[in-house]
Amino acid sequence: MQFHNEEEYASEENKQQGISHFPDHEELVITKVEQGQGRKRGRYIIHFGPYSLSVLEDVMIKYNMFKGTSFDKAELEAVVLADEKQQGYVYALYYLGRKPRTRQEIAQRLVQKELDQAVIDEVLMRLESERLVDDDLYARQWARQRVTGQRRGKVWVRQELRQKGISKASIGEALGEITDNEEWESALVIGRKKWKQVRGDVTEKKRKTYPFLMRRGYSNDMTRRVVNHLTAAEQNGAYDDDELSQWDE
Repeated sequence: MQFHNEEEYASEENKQQGISHFPDHEELVITKVEQGQGRKRGRYIIHFGPYSLSVLEDVMIKYNMFKGTSFDKAELEAVVLADEKQQGYVYALYYLGRKPRTRQEIAQRLVQKELDQAVIDEVLMRLESERLVDDDLYARQWARQRVTGQRRGKVWVRQELRQKGISKASIGEALGEITDNEEWESALVIGRKKWKQVRGDVTEKKRKTYPFLMRRGYSNDMTRRVVNHLTAAEQNGAYDDDELSQWDE
């Protein structure tokens, strides 16, 4: 399935006309099938005489919606529901195509598309079964990238993952994979950079480096250790000594 813009799959025709307008207890025969134009080329307009509805190509093929095929209203209601689910799935794939997302982020996106909660739940279940959404994996990758790549502390990362809807258990496991020494090295690298940027004596450097590290999400204990380390390094004239780059107990 190829798509370039998630909006091209919006079923506006169904929303405007609605399956409720179709007659009850009457055989409805497809009189014409035409492909949508422009942004709606991924959808097909299915005509039943004066009535019509729009479906994705995948749904059209699955339900054999070609000229001469007949349906009753109940069958078409099932088709419309299947189209909504597929549409939600396509929205989610488009959203995931930009970067990995959490279950909560995708759910919020689909709510914005005004999909029913039942449809959203089924889309999420499908994505999880296909391993396209995995909050545990997301948390582990996010935590490691933020601590070792972006130089953020575990306090910061924990709050970010909470906001993304990751469970406490998954957050705990993800952060547990980041060793104290890895966080220490992360804090030391960014702390040393800040320390060098500050003009003034040791007292001034400590005064500005300490809150800087706290703002980046390092714990009070981690920040204290780094600042004490940098203070000792400068006082001993061993600022870049590799021995002082180890975890201070």
